[in-house]
Amino acid sequence: MITLAHFIVLGAVLFCIAVASLFINRKNVIVLLMSIELMLLAVNINFVAFSRFHGDPAGQVFVFFILTVAAAETAIGLAILVLLFRNRSTINIAQIDSMKG
Repeated sequence: MITLAHFIVLGAVLFCIAVASLFINRKNVIVLLMSIELMLLAVNINFVAFSRFHGDPAGQVFVFFILTVAAAETAIGLAILVLLFRNRSTINIAQIDSMKG
């Protein structure tokens, strides 16, 4: 039998992996975006688990809003990355940081 604790542990492990990948890899923008998406999915797992075990569909409604925001963030982020790659021929954060001013 899968309990609420199993889902909470799974969400915590996914969130910790995402935070660790943010700190380990700071050069590739695509990996940073994927880490943010993994954080959002870990939160979604917890929302659905609490919603299911408490019998309240409000958590599942929040998941739909989070997925909508995540999809928009991904589309805008990837569009920005494509434009940066066309102009700079790289997606290295150190070189993108030089765009100040």
